[in-house]
Amino acid sequence: MSLVSVIIALCVVGVLLWLVNRIPMQSQIKSILNAVVVIAVVLWLLKIFGLLSYLTQFRVGH
Repeated sequence: MSLVSVIIALCVVGVLLWLVNRIPMQSQIKSILNAVVVIAVVLWLLKIFGLLSYLTQFRVGH
């Protein structure tokens, strides 16, 4: 995936999140929705740049 495609996708996600935040709803629901979208985008970016497989190699404990 090219860098231009990643930037366009991030812009689209940002605009959609902005539109959803403009809809009147409880602030707790907005916070949860924002957190889910941000976590999903960060995981997607890690996968795109190949860092997700690197992070899964770490072991905690035995």
